[in-house]
Formats: sequence, C-alpha cells, structure tokens
Amino acid sequence: MKTDDLIGQLATSLRPVRRLPPPGVRAAMWIGFAVLLVAACVVIFGPRHDLMDRMSRPHEVAQFIFTVATGVLAAIAAFELSLPDRSERWALLPLPTALAWGATLGVGCMADMERMGPAALEVGVSWGCFRFIVLMGVPLALSLMWMLRYAGPIRPVPVAVLGGLAGAALSAAGLSLFHHLDAALMVLLWHGGSTLLVVTAFLLAGRRWRDREAERFTAA
Repeated sequence: MKTDDLIGQLATSLRPVRRLPPPGVRAAMWIGFAVLLVAACVVIFGPRHDLMDRMSRPHEVAQFIFTVATGVLAAIAAFELSLPDRSERWALLPLPTALAWGATLGVGCMADMERMGPAALEVGVSWGCFRFIVLMGVPLALSLMWMLRYAGPIRPVPVAVLGGLAGAALSAAGLSLFHHLDAALMVLLWHGGSTLLVVTAFLLAGRRWRDREAERFTAA
C-alpha cells in the first residue's frame, strides 16, 4: 500500500476520543455514588439506636471524620495516580488520615475502658461488620477500578490498593451509622481487620493486573 493511501485510510477510520474529566471531578462522581449506596443501606437497616449518644463523644466524631477522609483522599489519590504525569507521592495522600483513624480507635478503646471497665476489652464475633465492609467495600472498590480501567494500568498496584482502601473506609464509616458495637476494641478488630483484608485482596489484584499488562506489552 502506498504511503498516501495508508494515511488516507487511517484518517478516514479515525474516531473522536472523548476526553476524560479531571481527576477531581471523577473522584467526586465516585464519592457521590458511594455516599448514595451507603445512605441507602442506612435507610434500609435504620440508624443505630445510640447514634446521637455516640456522636456526642469527641473521639467518636473524630473517628468518623477520619474514616470518611481516608476513603475520600484514597479515591482522589487513585484517580491522580492513574495519570502518567502525576507524582507517585500522591499515594501518600490518605496516609495521615489513615493513621489518625487508627489513633482515634485507640483513644476510643481507652475511653470505653474508663466508661465500661474490663467489659470494654471483651472480644466477640461481629460477622455483621465483616460482611458489610467486605460486601460493600469490594463493590465500591471494583466500581472505582472500572472507572480507572483505561488509565489504571499505568500504576496498577498503588491504584488497586488505594481503590480497596477507599471502598473499605467508606464502608466502615457507613457501617458505624447503623451497626452497633459496644467497645472500640471490637471496632478496631473487626473494622480494621475487614479493611486490611479488602486492601490486601486488591494489592494482590493490582499485582496480577501489572503482570498481565507486562505480558501484553511483551507479546506486542
């Protein structure tokens, strides 16, 4: 084929490419979806009976704020990292609030010990926490990954981990609005454990995503 004919054929087969909205806008769209999903669950299950009492305690309010902030910042970081010209330091964006989230859980443990005594340290089974955070966190993270399916392979591992963290954190925040736990130690174990499980699962998925993209590049 002559060069002019090839150029003409390529030019006639071109299709317009729809430009993606800025990362902040896409993050806001996903966060809005997550809020609607969590709100629907709160409406279906009903708010916890001691919600107003729990929200009157400063460490409970701080814990909720830092949980939500971790989810929001993780989502923003994931969308930023999906672009090749963004710094890898965006992955550190949710780190301060995630550490603060863990710190408020520790403060909650001490406050519950003062209020409840040794009963605050009793560890029981709360499959409701586990089920909601996993069953809600995974779909939320997968929906974020779907929105990043074209750009995500640029940094698949951090994007997948941040997606898992965003979904699990917002699920944990939603869960605290309607699921009752008596002691912060239980919250630490079940919320933290479930969140860690979701993040680890998406870490493994991100590695698989990276390896698959590498195999595709090598084959090409």
